[in-house]
Amino acid sequence: MTALTGTGHLVRLALRRERAIAPWWILLITGLGLTMVAYVNRNMGTDALKLTYIDIIRGNAFLRGLGGPSVEPRLEVLATWRSGGFLYVACAFAAVMSVVRHTRREEDAGRSELVRSAVVSRQAQLTAAVLVAAGVGLTAGLCTAVALIGMGLEPLGSFAYGAAVAAAGWVFAAIAAVAAQLARNARTATAIGLAALAACYVMRYAADASGWPWPKYLSPIGWGHLVRPYQDERWWMLGVSIAAGATLLAVAYRLLARRDLGAGLFPERLGRARAPRLRGPISLAWRLHRSLLVKWAAGVAFFAAAAAGLSPLARDLLARPSIVVDNIRSLLGMSATLGAYSWYLILILAYAVALYPVLMTLRMRAEETSGRAEAVQATPMTRLRWAAGHLVVTGLGTAALMAVAGLVFGTLYSLLAGDLATDLPRFFAGALGTVPAAWCVGAVCVLAYGLLPRASVAISWTAWVLTAALGQVAGPLYGQWGGSPLEPFHYVPNIFTAAPVDVLPIVALLAVTAALLGGGLLALRHRDFH
Repeated sequence: MTALTGTGHLVRLALRRERAIAPWWILLITGLGLTMVAYVNRNMGTDALKLTYIDIIRGNAFLRGLGGPSVEPRLEVLATWRSGGFLYVACAFAAVMSVVRHTRREEDAGRSELVRSAVVSRQAQLTAAVLVAAGVGLTAGLCTAVALIGMGLEPLGSFAYGAAVAAAGWVFAAIAAVAAQLARNARTATAIGLAALAACYVMRYAADASGWPWPKYLSPIGWGHLVRPYQDERWWMLGVSIAAGATLLAVAYRLLARRDLGAGLFPERLGRARAPRLRGPISLAWRLHRSLLVKWAAGVAFFAAAAAGLSPLARDLLARPSIVVDNIRSLLGMSATLGAYSWYLILILAYAVALYPVLMTLRMRAEETSGRAEAVQATPMTRLRWAAGHLVVTGLGTAALMAVAGLVFGTLYSLLAGDLATDLPRFFAGALGTVPAAWCVGAVCVLAYGLLPRASVAISWTAWVLTAALGQVAGPLYGQWGGSPLEPFHYVPNIFTAAPVDVLPIVALLAVTAALLGGGLLALRHRDFH
């Protein structure tokens, strides 16, 4: 038996499982690249507008951080400047999830032990997972390059751009491979991989925003930007990504040889032998969700503080002529452009927080498939009480996250650019006003979990992605400044307008949410656990 015996069979198995996931990532990455080209064509169609936009970028640290200071008044450069960071992050995110899914998650479920009972080497499963993740990234990069060439962009720059996207996927596939050896379970491995991705993005952003280039050379996300597609094409930066990925993969193989199947190199933290406060479904759900909720709250507070801290810079930026600013002002019907900027950032946070109830619903599915939910129901706790406990904690947690966003953003905004007595209550109320829409997204996931448990993961992710894609944050990329009436945030009242707040849309959202939750719980009550 060689070191790669059985790898081919495991690659085919992984590809079979990825067929319902990978095409969507490839479509998302390719579509985003094309959308940015169309956006620049539509909103910066003249050389004068392009030059004005570049002047705004170079004069504002926040915008420089989005894509870097190296931008030229050309369609292809502006398009990749706007989309590059998102494409690199999306490909890296997909790679982390794929590698963990086919390695550590398989060990958690006990399937790896069954696979290794066949003629399969110890390294085959990890090799197959990395090859599939890298292959998905390579396909996404190639499809992006071909699509951009089809739109008339320069072939050499297009292939450099696609290669940079694929290289980001390769590096983070290797990072996830290392994380899978360190962690004791899939959840911790995913957290390590995504934390590394977040740290790399922050390093790259800080380098571009501050004008200090050296942190960018330490970030795998920064390496993609340093390829400089459509400019001077630094192909040697791709070699850095390949070498770093190969080194990390070698470390992962070395760690794999030093640990037992199902174990991790990080020591396992054992819980308490007794839980006297664990008295019902709500306390059980709180105990399961509290650590993740605290992490989400810290992340929301950080980004809310960062956004509010840019209010003085945004005031100067929004005072300059810009078609983007004019569209936002026309959409929101406001004379104060700084208020429009603030409301837009609150919506960005709200769309992100809407992912929280999605993940909590998927946690219920994970509890079911692991057998833990069935064990709980061997006690006097019924299935509906178990589910209701999770839903109560999820609903209150979603509201708490938006409350944190409103308080942090409102407080810093008031201190830097407004009045604490008037602006803080307004921001707090505006943030809480988005909660029913986030609940509605979670209710769709609950209905899917009750009716179609096997497909609930795909349906839940699709519901959130479509909500974000059709919303008022992503909608402007393809000309839909008001978003789409097909997503719930479209009906959230804007507190920054002079018009009185209409409570009818909120009542309607709550009614739809209640109906979806009721349908999901009813279906859950009448189906078997599996």
